[in-house]
Amino acid sequence: MESGEPRRCVSNELIFDLSAGAADVFIAHPEGEGRWPVILFYMDAPGIRAELHDMARRLASHGYLVVLPNLFYRNGVNLRLTPEANVAGSEEQNRMFTLMNSLSVDAVMADTAALIGELSNVPSADLGRIGALGFCMSGRFAVAALHRFPGQVRAAASIYGTELITGQPDSPHFLAAQASGRLYIAIAENDIYAPAAQAEPLRARFREGAVDADVEVLPGVDHGFCFPERATYDRAAAEHVWEKLFRLFGSALW
Repeated sequence: MESGEPRRCVSNELIFDLSAGAADVFIAHPEGEGRWPVILFYMDAPGIRAELHDMARRLASHGYLVVLPNLFYRNGVNLRLTPEANVAGSEEQNRMFTLMNSLSVDAVMADTAALIGELSNVPSADLGRIGALGFCMSGRFAVAALHRFPGQVRAAASIYGTELITGQPDSPHFLAAQASGRLYIAIAENDIYAPAAQAEPLRARFREGAVDADVEVLPGVDHGFCFPERATYDRAAAEHVWEKLFRLFGSALW
């Protein structure tokens, strides 16, 4: 990773053709000319919002072209959920769960293949150096991408990712164990959606495979601790994860 102070970055919202049609995609990268490693940033269940745009820009400022696709595009380009999606039992939260459950690893990997194809027309995107990042529902997508796109996706990170272990032959943790890249998994100690008890089975599986994996449990925090707008936000734990991400992508993509 490039050293020194973070760079100023530019961002834009584009329309790309993904596997099921037109989708809105947010892109951020450093100012000026350059060819940047790509980070595929998979959104969490509450969907595209300013908070994720800010996170994409922060990543981009460290020398990456960050791509944040709207994974709910099948239900409408520019579909946005309201903050009520985080209110337990609300109609908007029920809508969010319906949208979330409409996705699958295979569907998102098809979208990822299409996304990489679209990025081949972006001169500043270095498609030989790709990282994948997912939070919550999308941790499994980042993990699966490490396996699905060998030689391109070199590193992946899952932050309190759900459904990493499914018991099925195509379970994301099985796929990741077969990959040859680098993997970082952060788990919240008090998370009911991605329980800390999965840490040791993940470590055991990864020890048997080729992947270079770092699995850690962050003490005293709950699901969503990386998002400043969540009630569960924990600044110290979030900044720890940011440092791990910069280290992961810096070592694997630069």
